[in-house]
Amino acid sequence: MPGGDTSSKSDSAAGGLGDAEVLDYLTRHPDFFGRNADRLNRILDDGGYEGQRVVDLRGFMVRRLRGELERVADEQTALVSAARANQSTMSRIHTAVLFILDAPSFEALIETVTTDLAVLLDLDVVALVVESDGRNPPPAMAAGVSLVDAGFVGNCLGAAEVVLTSHIEGDPAIYGPGASLVRSQVLLRLTVSPEAPACMLALASRDPAMFEDGMPTDLIAFLARVLERSIRRWLDLPQ
Repeated sequence: MPGGDTSSKSDSAAGGLGDAEVLDYLTRHPDFFGRNADRLNRILDDGGYEGQRVVDLRGFMVRRLRGELERVADEQTALVSAARANQSTMSRIHTAVLFILDAPSFEALIETVTTDLAVLLDLDVVALVVESDGRNPPPAMAAGVSLVDAGFVGNCLGAAEVVLTSHIEGDPAIYGPGASLVRSQVLLRLTVSPEAPACMLALASRDPAMFEDGMPTDLIAFLARVLERSIRRWLDLPQ
């Protein structure tokens, strides 16, 4: 039709790529702009347009495209950072699991939990919480093991297996003298045995955003499952 845009047809006729081919390529390679941000910026910086209206439109398109490029680059950076953080967390959890499995005795296992886990997981306080049956006098408890009244674990966890809380003050009933360091925590139920009292593993950090509701918990839940099995094995308790 007269007056129509013939640039695409001219390009194709000259042996170059037309609009349809370019659009098809970009559709099949959505990461093109992210991979070629610097080159596109140089192209967009080239002059050669005359006329105020054309310049204004070009400036608008340049700003829009650059904003899109920055957004894509930021998303890629965030994804890489998240992947690295997840890999680091996984490595720490795996190391902690090996320490638990390698404990040569029940006493060594408890020491691993209450002392080594904080270092291995880069945390400030780790506590093992055990409910009292209310009948027998409490035994001497190792440092990092907190003896609490019956029902305490249920009050903390409700029906959940894992609870994450942020921007808090630590509970001395859980963390003892280390409570002043606690600003976020994850509480994990330990289902050791029907013959064992209710137990809970508490991991805490001075970073108020270290543990927040909605964060993935599969790795730390795996750690809790390994720990409860190790306790059951050392105490020779039924499952």
